[in-house]
Amino acid sequence: MHEVVQRIDELKSLPKPLILICLSGNRSGQVMHYLRSLGMEEVYNGGGWYEVKEMKNSPDKRQQIR
Repeated sequence: MHEVVQRIDELKSLPKPLILICLSGNRSGQVMHYLRSLGMEEVYNGGGWYEVKEMKNSPDKRQQIR
């Protein structure tokens, strides 16, 4: 979170939407709430890395998110 605070201007300048991912999904959720509290609307918690990796490798799960 400390790095997010230090790099807030950089994050605000990135193309939207921002999808945040961390190992478990907990920190990305905290950062999502923090960024939304600063007025950034198109910020989403993508969950944990293992969930994303599982979706990538499973055609059935990829269909669910389209």
